Amino acid sequence: MSEVNNCLLPDDLQYSVEDNTWVKVLDDGSVRVGLTDLAQTLAGSVIHCRPQKEGKEVKKGKSVATVESGKWVGPVKAPLSGKIVEVNALVESTPTLLNKSPYKEGWIVRIQPSAFEEEKGGLLPAAAAVERFKVFMAEKNLAACIHCEGFTG
Repeated sequence: MSEVNNCLLPDDLQYSVEDNTWVKVLDDGSVRVGLTDLAQTLAGSVIHCRPQKEGKEVKKGKSVATVESGKWVGPVKAPLSGKIVEVNALVESTPTLLNKSPYKEGWIVRIQPSAFEEEKGGLLPAAAAVERFKVFMAEKNLAACIHCEGFTG
């Protein structure tokens, strides 16, 4: 597990630092997508998560979900283009999973990428993402991540 300013970055994931999202490549070639520890800290306590519908084609950089907290409403941007093949119903019914378990139970959608080889260059392994997140946090004057009670990474 990598860490930057108390923000956790599991080593088995890849990261889109600009979008504050992570990707886990699954055995079937599809990818799970979720928000990083830093993203859930910036958002605060999440009160709604509305993923796009299963079957929807998404382009890299476009919304796969809308997240709402007490201080922020915004899109979760797709780190890769493709088709949404699964939506995590748990984050719709229990949106605080994005805060409590952003890397396990709090994944948002599973995408079957349509251009993985062409777009994977925008994703960084944890070790490389640490340096980029340090710069990002310094630019935004962010001191550290704050974990909710029960945080499980």
